[in-house]
Amino acid sequence: MAEIIYGFGSSHGPLLSTPPEKWDLRAADDRKNPSHPFRGDFYTWPELYEHRKSENDFEKEIEIGVREGRAERNHKSLDALADKFEEVDPDICVVVGDDQHEWFQDQVQPSFTVYFGDEVINTGLTQEAYDAMAQRSLGLALSLAANHPPEDHSYPVPTGLAHRIIEQAIDDEFDIATSGEQPSNEKGLIGVGHAVGFIYRRILRDKPVPVIPILLNTFFPPNQPTPKRCYEFGQSIGRAIRSWGEDKRVAVCASGGVSHFVIDEEFDDRLLKAMAARDVDTIINEPNHMFRSGTSETKNWITVSGILSETSLEMNLLDYVPCYRSEAGTGNAMAFATWQ
Repeated sequence: MAEIIYGFGSSHGPLLSTPPEKWDLRAADDRKNPSHPFRGDFYTWPELYEHRKSENDFEKEIEIGVREGRAERNHKSLDALADKFEEVDPDICVVVGDDQHEWFQDQVQPSFTVYFGDEVINTGLTQEAYDAMAQRSLGLALSLAANHPPEDHSYPVPTGLAHRIIEQAIDDEFDIATSGEQPSNEKGLIGVGHAVGFIYRRILRDKPVPVIPILLNTFFPPNQPTPKRCYEFGQSIGRAIRSWGEDKRVAVCASGGVSHFVIDEEFDDRLLKAMAARDVDTIINEPNHMFRSGTSETKNWITVSGILSETSLEMNLLDYVPCYRSEAGTGNAMAFATWQ
């Protein structure tokens, strides 16, 4: 029987791939954003600044020395996760991430998707694609370059386990979507999305470990699953892995999160502590309106917490790093953890 032997969680936000002296590139985008979600409400950037200015001295938080220290901590944790994955050397890795209009568009946006094709390809980044993104946002272009290799990389998919996850989900009355082939458009094959691509590149170091991408719609209304549903879906995945008849050592990964693009340290502290303590009531009863924009990726962690809920693996938070980039408290809060 298969055994879940390791779990890990990693943020994958753009600031991880952006030099700290260039974080202002994304702050400029924040100032243009007319609708910042924060604790159930929406704010323009000036409104958010007024609302939060008494909460913290964000001017100090965005000083270059502070940024550099936090960037160093981020990369220390990423290196630790990559080294640990290499040490554990699992047979299979199940990656839970979110799709942000990469494979799925407004025509169809499934709440839960399991990929079961024979292989998955992280496409190489052409100079043309980089330049096109840089015209829209240099900050996003820098992030895109970190998620894609120079040339296409193919990864095997353990289709037997993918089918077992699908079968178990149906037995557990989840009406999930499945994907057996990567989509294409007029430019050709669409590579695997950022949530999986970042893990391939930064944590797996492009080693062709068999991977199953499991994609959640955390971002786009109106069908984002609730925290409770994500946790229960994770439990279903965990049952599937443990009941699979192959003698394989399986790792699971939560890709993304925590609060961004408005950092909420109280929210992050509450959810990360609840996951470490297996405090299911706190996890599943967090209001759904708290999970908006990038903060919604915390649901990937909740799903992995569900996968690991019936194992003896204990969560260890390697670091929590709030990376502020503007005076209104916008940025990316990063979290890195293992379950061992």
